[in-house]
Amino acid sequence: MSAIPDARPASTVVLLRDTHKGLETLLLKRNKALLFAGGFWVFPGGAVDPQDLARAAGDEREASRIAAAREALEEAGVRPRLEAMVQLSHWTTPVVESRRFSTWFYAAPLAAEEQVVIDGSEIHDAQWLAVREAMAEHEAGELAMLPPTYITLGRLAVYDTVEQAVATERERPVPEVLPVFSEDAGRMMVMFPGDAGYACADPSRAGARHRAVLEGRRWRYIYQRVDPDYPPLLANPA
Repeated sequence: MSAIPDARPASTVVLLRDTHKGLETLLLKRNKALLFAGGFWVFPGGAVDPQDLARAAGDEREASRIAAAREALEEAGVRPRLEAMVQLSHWTTPVVESRRFSTWFYAAPLAAEEQVVIDGSEIHDAQWLAVREAMAEHEAGELAMLPPTYITLGRLAVYDTVEQAVATERERPVPEVLPVFSEDAGRMMVMFPGDAGYACADPSRAGARHRAVLEGRRWRYIYQRVDPDYPPLLANPA
């Protein structure tokens, strides 16, 4: 049996602003030629570098904040404030993947005067979208994204303002998300703790359903008959 690859520390920052359309976030489209998430819409982010760890005096969580701010500057030309970041979640790539990441997700307000300038290399496009509009576009199959992006947008879709989102998320427990990839009847899915098939990676096992299923080009989050010890990742699950 081959060794399980270590999960590389990484971080992502969900940049937020208030507009007449409601709460908006910045989404970036990755270069289609990239091996990881090529052509997908993502939040600014990337791996934690040794320089980030050095600046944080070896504190991995603080380094993840520094990395998130650095990546936002490199990819989109904007400068979120470290002290304004609030952690939303922490995701760890399944052990079956050859490239694994241990990723901190943060939310942060962005000043109105900040202008987005993409790097033109890893990032080929950028857009500010109302969070609920982004969810609607994804559900219509028009905005390709990975499960962490989809789940994070869904988590934020209940908020009307940046202040409400940041204040509420600061007080909420931070979920540690350890998904398991699987397939059932030709449909790709990710299962989360509390799903009946999670421990054995068998999505057909009868019982609780805590998963996201890829239907065509969109993900659908399902939370049914799950033990309360495993709270939903979205505020209004199916």
